[in-house]
Amino acid sequence: MTQRVYLDWNATAPLRPEARAAMIEAAEITGNPSSVHAEGRAAKSALERAREDVASALGAEGADVIFTSGTTEAAALILEGRNLLSAPVEHAAVLSWCRPELRVERSGKVIVDDPAASTLQLANPETGVIQSLPEGLAVSDLTQAFGKIPFAFNWLGIEAGLVSAHKLGGPRGIGALIVKRGTEIEARLKGGGQEQGRRAGTENLIGILGFAAAAKAAQNDLDQGVGEKVSEIRDSLLRTLESGAEMVTFPGRESHRLPNTLSILTPGWRGETQVMQMDLAGFAVSAGSACSSGKVRPSNVLTAMGIATEWAGDAIRVSIGPTTDHRDIMRFADAWLAAYERWRQRNESRATAGRV
Repeated sequence: MTQRVYLDWNATAPLRPEARAAMIEAAEITGNPSSVHAEGRAAKSALERAREDVASALGAEGADVIFTSGTTEAAALILEGRNLLSAPVEHAAVLSWCRPELRVERSGKVIVDDPAASTLQLANPETGVIQSLPEGLAVSDLTQAFGKIPFAFNWLGIEAGLVSAHKLGGPRGIGALIVKRGTEIEARLKGGGQEQGRRAGTENLIGILGFAAAAKAAQNDLDQGVGEKVSEIRDSLLRTLESGAEMVTFPGRESHRLPNTLSILTPGWRGETQVMQMDLAGFAVSAGSACSSGKVRPSNVLTAMGIATEWAGDAIRVSIGPTTDHRDIMRFADAWLAAYERWRQRNESRATAGRV
């Protein structure tokens, strides 16, 4: 049986061994961080060390990191009731609270006229397009950028940022809201007053320590130049597909993008069909369009970039990581090109039959 190849890191990155080890160690910590006895103090100490590690990887201060269950909760915590402007390319967790009125260029770049009243992601999960965040921006979804490109929250000039652990090799179910010093946060979850009264509930110590370990490992990868290696693999895939498939395009390619992300659009060849064919061939990729209650919808990201609605469901996303092997990517390229050729020939046969 052919070994499967995972090429959907933007959905969830594989758990890093450093995170796994930290979580196993954390499971042995007995105390509640809010307790004042020795066990509680030990748990509190571990919690605050992890907070500092996450903050360091983000280029922030420990006191500015509020642990949440993930980006979705962090978005609700900072966005509810504010009625900020956003672009249609944002994740649903942000769009749920904002007005999607910001203009998107065909390159994927977003135009922000009023930063203080707007939210803008740092990097897009489908195309990988990286935005230039304007000074004074209210909120930025940093989830896909964290651990993939270098940045420092304290230098971005934004009020708040959202992150999630499982996008960089940490556990699922843990993330954080990072806020500029002095930003007022009203707790949505009421209770014991944890996280300096900004997010109640006993802290997920196992998840938090796994998050911190993954953040440190991801930062080390960046320091070691792993992003350049990942980018080379991604670009070799682009060149191989482009040379073998005349109809393929790559949305966002003219923009600065995440080094690990490639959007592949073939007009007329449904993304869901490609995902299923690649899955049967042993490769895990995702579609550029989403399914809701069995109904296929065009990608809001691609339509916002000016791609025709009838084609905006014809993309797939390949997203890779530090352990992705170049040989595996070339195997994927061969499998995709073979499927493309079969699709192209069927289209030509139908066109010929229609002319008879």
